[in-house]
Amino acid sequence: MSRLEQRFADLKAEGRSALVTFITAGDPGYDASLKILKGLPEAGADVIELGMPFTDPMADGVAIQLATLRALEAGQTLAKTLQMVREFRVGNQTTPIVLMGYYNPIHRFGVEQFVAEAKAVGVDGLIIVDLPPEHDAELATPAQAAGIDFIRLTTPTTDDVRLPRVLERSSGFVYYVSVAGVTGAGSATTEHVKEAIACLRRHTDLPISVGFGIRTPEQAAAIAKLSDGVVVGSALVDKIAQAKSPEQAVSDVLSLCSALAEGVHGARG
Repeated sequence: MSRLEQRFADLKAEGRSALVTFITAGDPGYDASLKILKGLPEAGADVIELGMPFTDPMADGVAIQLATLRALEAGQTLAKTLQMVREFRVGNQTTPIVLMGYYNPIHRFGVEQFVAEAKAVGVDGLIIVDLPPEHDAELATPAQAAGIDFIRLTTPTTDDVRLPRVLERSSGFVYYVSVAGVTGAGSATTEHVKEAIACLRRHTDLPISVGFGIRTPEQAAAIAKLSDGVVVGSALVDKIAQAKSPEQAVSDVLSLCSALAEGVHGARG
């Protein structure tokens, strides 16, 4: 089993949902970002999405756009993001890490080199928001051949005709984007999420994680009752933006993570 398969299988056996946390690599700077990354599992994160900063993050709202700018201004690169994973793995061999971002930096880095280095440092999965299944040969196929899961996004506008194509080569888990819009923009009703998950279940046996617009422990708990995973990003990133120092950023992100974990892990009683 891959780390992702093992984690979701273990959580299913325990009867609870996964807390999937997102931070942008290098935000607010390399050292503080690495401290946050290393602290997330102890604070209750089950899976970590690590954003790869890119100058044109078209799927992201203001919070993550600003996080990307902070990271880039602090000198974050794709090579440094891979190095962060390498340093994380020195003390943690069990928590899955998924790199999330856009294809341009990977294309510039070189796909073959990127896949080889990502595998070597301990990356478990990729979410590349601007690579549809029609372009699997670009990255999804070589990544999966190397043992790295390729996780697809599905949305409220992905209908029953399109879903099989989107999910055909998916692995790891399915990321359901619960609102039509950018990250951090509003939130879906539990009834809508329930219907969407029922639709997805007709097409896949993969775990289903729900994200976009989930900000509080209460919201996270409500979604955790319905899904295999709850993704929280903008709310954590906002803590970094609001912090008056790197030390406060680390503390505030991990405190919110703990509160979210309590909500998610206790949601099913």
